[in-house]
Amino acid sequence: MDLYEYQAKELFAAHGVPVLPGTVVSEAEEARRAAEEIGGQVVVKAQVKTGGRGKAGGVKLAADPDEAAEKARAILGLDIKGHVTRRVLVTEASEIAEEYYFSFLLDRANRTFLAMASAEGGMEIEQLAAERPEALAKVPIDPLTGVDLDKAREIVTKANFPEVVREKAAEVIVKLWETFVSEDATLVEVNPLVRDPKDEIIALDGKVTLDDNAAFRQPKHADLVDVEAEDPLEAKAKAKGLNYVKLDGQVGIIGNGAGLVMSTLDVVAYAGEKHGGVRPANFLDIGGGASAEVMAAGLEVILGDPDVKSVFVNVFGGITACDAVANGIVEALKILGDNATKPLVVRLDGNNVEEGRRILTEAAHPLVTLVDTMDSAADKAAELAAAGA
Repeated sequence: MDLYEYQAKELFAAHGVPVLPGTVVSEAEEARRAAEEIGGQVVVKAQVKTGGRGKAGGVKLAADPDEAAEKARAILGLDIKGHVTRRVLVTEASEIAEEYYFSFLLDRANRTFLAMASAEGGMEIEQLAAERPEALAKVPIDPLTGVDLDKAREIVTKANFPEVVREKAAEVIVKLWETFVSEDATLVEVNPLVRDPKDEIIALDGKVTLDDNAAFRQPKHADLVDVEAEDPLEAKAKAKGLNYVKLDGQVGIIGNGAGLVMSTLDVVAYAGEKHGGVRPANFLDIGGGASAEVMAAGLEVILGDPDVKSVFVNVFGGITACDAVANGIVEALKILGDNATKPLVVRLDGNNVEEGRRILTEAAHPLVTLVDTMDSAADKAAELAAAGA
C-alpha cells in the first residue's frame, strides 16, 4: 500500500524523524484557515500517489492565507498523471540551504535491503541514476544487523553529504530505518531531505510503501487506506480475500498460483496482438483451494468489470485436483446465475485432469469453452474478447 505524503510524514514524526507541521484539507477555505494557523509563508501540495507534482502544478508557494486558498482552489481537482487531487497539504514553508536524497528499499534481486543516498536531491532519482550513477550511493543493508549510527555514518560518507551535517543526517537515517522496520515497509524515501540555514536536517517530503502481507501484525495500517480512492473492484476482491489487481485489458484472468497467473498474463497479451490488441484485464490468483465459493467470488469480481469481454480460467491441478476445480466452476456458475453473462474459456491440466474435463463437458454450460492447451486457450479467450468488444 502506497501512502500519501502527509501519511508518510505522520509515520516519520511518530518515529522521531524531523518534519514540518502541516494540515491536510479538502476545500480552499480550509486551506485559508490552515495557513492562518501556521502563519507566514506556506506551501500548498497536492496529495496524490505519484511523482512529478511540482512539474504538473501541484506544489505552490503562498505568501498569505488568501493566496493559500487561491492556490488550493487551483490544485484541488487537478489531474496529475491520472490521479485526481482531492486533498492538499498546507505546510510551513522551509528555507532550504541544500537538498539531498535518501531511501531504504527492498532489494529483491539480491534478497536484502538497500540504502540509496545522494548529496544531490530534489530531482527525479531515476534521472540521476541514469545520467550520473556515481552521484548515487547504494549501500546493502544486512537485515540481521540493520542500521545503527555507525552504518548510517558509512552511508552519508559514501553519498558525499557535507561534513557539517553528516552526524545529524546519520541520526535521521537511523530513525528512518526504525520507521522502515517497525512499519513493515518495502520503501521509505525522502526527496528532498533538506539542510536548513541552521544546519538542521528535515524530511521535507516523504514516500512510503507498506507491505500488505504484514497487515496481520499492523492493524493500525487499516486506517491508512483511502477507501474513496481505492478501485471498487480491488476493494471488493480484498473483502473476499482474493489476490486481485485491476489492469486495463478485456480478458479476465483466473488462475491458481501467482507464477501461473503471471504466465497467463503473458500468453494472453501475446495472443491478443492477433485479435485487435486485446490485453489481460486483471491479475487474480485464487490459490490452491479452488472451491465453488472461491471460484464464484473470483468470477463475480471479474464479471463485475465492464471492461471484461471474456474470461480465461487457467488451472493446474496439484493439491486441489482438476475434478474439484471443475465442480467449483460448475457450482460457481449456478451460484452466479443470470449474473454470469460473459464467455469462459477453461484450460485444466495436472492432477485428475481427465475427470475434470469430463465434468465440464457433461455440464455443457453455454458460456464455457473447454480448451486443452494454454496457448490455444489464450488465443480463444482473446478471440472472444475481440468479438465482444
